[in-house]
Amino acid sequence: MSPATLSALLLFVVILILVIFILTFIPLGLWISALAAGVRVSIVTLIGMRLRRVPPQKIVNPLIKADKAGLSLTVNQLEAHYLAGGNVDRVVDALIAAERANIPLPFERAAAIDLAGRNVLEAVQMSVNPKVIETPVVAAVAKNGIEVKAKARVTVRANIDRLVGGAGEETVIARVGEGIVTTVGSAETHKEVLENPDSISRTVLEKGLDSGTAFEILSIDIADVDVGRNIGAQLQTDQAEADKRIAQAKAEERRAMAVAREQEMRAAVQEMRAKVVEAEAQVPLAMAQALREGKLGVMDYYNMKNLLADTEMREAIAHGDQEPQTASGGGPGFTRPEGDNPRP
Repeated sequence: MSPATLSALLLFVVILILVIFILTFIPLGLWISALAAGVRVSIVTLIGMRLRRVPPQKIVNPLIKADKAGLSLTVNQLEAHYLAGGNVDRVVDALIAAERANIPLPFERAAAIDLAGRNVLEAVQMSVNPKVIETPVVAAVAKNGIEVKAKARVTVRANIDRLVGGAGEETVIARVGEGIVTTVGSAETHKEVLENPDSISRTVLEKGLDSGTAFEILSIDIADVDVGRNIGAQLQTDQAEADKRIAQAKAEERRAMAVAREQEMRAAVQEMRAKVVEAEAQVPLAMAQALREGKLGVMDYYNMKNLLADTEMREAIAHGDQEPQTASGGGPGFTRPEGDNPRP
């Protein structure tokens, strides 16, 4: 191979590599598509997007879509929204839907709604086609103690002006449930609610539950109303059972106190008996001491024994015993010693 041929081949390879690099770095196909659609995007702008790490197709394609829909948007607006973390394609779709539905929605508000984390396209669609939110079964108790279970369907429309900072569906459902509980709770009987379920809707709508939310409540319809348990009777039964347990506990406490008092009295009686027995045990010793010291005569001692024997005999006769027990030295066949008369 001649040097001229080798140089030409080398030049061809270099040119091919350069063309591939340019086609890869510069989206010529996207530039041609924008040019064919009548959207002016310069090559320098596309190269700048590459340098800023912005996919050109995510900016140019929504720009072409917006231009065909008659919207006046710029590359800088879309690119700034993308760099802020927004969804450019969804914002453009929302703007087109709002334009077709004759809903005033500037790009700045749509971008703010998207950056706030809400689906701006879904909000625009909900503004055109209201959404029906079904609440869970809400249980409330009327004044007569009967439980009423109600389920409601809430028709809401998105309020675009309050999408940023407005409360969501959970708040609407919670407020509707609160309104149902308030309405049923203020009814005298559960029959009033069953006869006029639309009273719940009127009361809830009058409260202005959509204030501070991202929605506008159009209507509230009661889908189902059922009668539940007799909460009042159950509460009274539980209260009676609790009172019964309290009374039983107090009675048991009084019984325990009475048993403790009885045991204390028995212990006191036993102590007194022990003291009496101890004192009685001292009597013979005292009498013996008195006899030794001459303070008590023999006749006095016998007179005391006879007196005790007579007392025991009377007690035995009173109890119907056949043979009365006698004191020491007495009993059947016992005779008084001569001259044994009690001293006056």
